[in-house]
Amino acid sequence: MNIIDELEWRDAINQQTDAEGLRELTNEKSISLYCGVDPTGDSMHIGHLIPFMVLKRFQLAGHRPVILIGGATGTIGDPSGRQTERSLQTLEQVQANVEALTAQLKKLFITEGDNQIRMVNNYDWTHKINIIEFLRDYGKNFSINSMLAKDVVASRLESGISFTEFSYQILQSIDYLYLYENEDVQLQIGGSDQWGNITSGLDLIRKKKGPEAKAFGLTIPLMLKADGTKFGKTAGGAIWLDPNKTTPYEFYQFWANTDDRDVVKYLKYFTFLSKEQIDELEEKVRTEPHKREAQKTLAEEMTRFVHGEELLEQAKRITAALFSGDIKSLTADEIEQGFKEMPTYEATRDSKNIVEWLVELGIEPSKRQAREDITKGAISINGERINDLELVVTADQAIGGRFIIIRKGKKNYSLVRLS
Repeated sequence: MNIIDELEWRDAINQQTDAEGLRELTNEKSISLYCGVDPTGDSMHIGHLIPFMVLKRFQLAGHRPVILIGGATGTIGDPSGRQTERSLQTLEQVQANVEALTAQLKKLFITEGDNQIRMVNNYDWTHKINIIEFLRDYGKNFSINSMLAKDVVASRLESGISFTEFSYQILQSIDYLYLYENEDVQLQIGGSDQWGNITSGLDLIRKKKGPEAKAFGLTIPLMLKADGTKFGKTAGGAIWLDPNKTTPYEFYQFWANTDDRDVVKYLKYFTFLSKEQIDELEEKVRTEPHKREAQKTLAEEMTRFVHGEELLEQAKRITAALFSGDIKSLTADEIEQGFKEMPTYEATRDSKNIVEWLVELGIEPSKRQAREDITKGAISINGERINDLELVVTADQAIGGRFIIIRKGKKNYSLVRLS
């Protein structure tokens, strides 16, 4: 299957500058292509993954991807998708973000001995251009009229846009020209909001290299959930690839909780499963939705890809323990992951009667209610039901010496952290 055919089957193409020409080119030979990300933070989130998964598919089809880190463009700020000016980061912060994203992308997309995917930083060539060269060699090739007509700029005219952000599309165009000349790159891919920047780059290449220059652009559709909300956002914020920002357990749960209406789309977009495997899972969504096999497969594939086999198994252990109530099987670190978003209470290491302890923490509103819940068997400590009103809670009961888990009823968990 030609790579373009595969992307069409996966519904991963939004716009192409020359669909017929790109299909012909990818049939003829292996091409170089690129996708970029600006270091606006020290981690990517799952929304950033969408174009890079397409980049990886090109590699698996025998093409040569280039990953661009925007060390220069990141100091400017892409106006795409914004109605206000970005707050500029210090050059030191941008560089720290460059290093963090470079390490993250290498871990995800470059295996040991893999020389097919190359990484570049646009600061390496952009910082050498002085203001006269910028205006004479590049600025002269851009019509203000065309730049104002680009959606990303037009949407900002009423609220205002600085010359700095206005010039972003020129810098990104210089990137494409540089990679066309020095890395034989003939295709740029990006999100749907990058269409204006991509076409500006193609215009620059043709003005510099002639109208017959073979260069192409392709964008990926904006991903929305079935309910119309933006993909990748939760009540708690973005789903980060950095395990210190979004734990592997939280990451796993995000995918495992995917709506039936979205799961096949996500399998196509984010996994490298074959058409036959995805078709089989799609059938199970229709016939056995209660088993959630498609969601489990999606969660496993994505957690394995981003965090590796060991942290996938950890996320699955936490999931299984919370489902079964076998809390004692977890380590303290796993407890911290699994209960990160649950109510948390601080307690001293002093030994105390269970009734008094629950009331002091605020888990129970009164001693009378605490006694009633304990007598009814509604209180569990670390997965074990408590019936003894005289039980003394001690620090020895803490998992890893740090945590005691209280369950009230069937689903109301609380994390008690010992100081």
